[in-house]
Amino acid sequence: MSGRLALVAIVVEAYDPAILWFVNALGFTLTEDAPRAAGGRWVVMSPPGGGADILLAEAASEDQRAAMGRAAGGRVAFFLETDDFAADHARMLAAGVEFEEAPRDEPYGRVAVFRDLSGNRWDLLQRSRA
Repeated sequence: MSGRLALVAIVVEAYDPAILWFVNALGFTLTEDAPRAAGGRWVVMSPPGGGADILLAEAASEDQRAAMGRAAGGRVAFFLETDDFAADHARMLAAGVEFEEAPRDEPYGRVAVFRDLSGNRWDLLQRSRA
């Protein structure tokens, strides 16, 4: 098998506010937005530095709405790696991203936890160079 992780899905309340959030807050690019036969949309967001894309999935049931923001059961689910932590942290703060903590240094790098508009926890991470 020669596979790669291509997409991860994030359940959102509504497509359009989620698209705007990912573009404005994280600098992602909307790369696909196509109607689906079942009435939904196929919405793909791409991170600025490459890696797996995000498929935005609009909640279609109470169970899905209840699961929003709990992609990893309350743990950090997504890791947004940067090569300029200070600049990206400042840009994200200016865009209204709410961080749960001040930036901190760990053996693996500089990190701060934030939540996306659905409540999922993310790390903004600049890895240490060994």
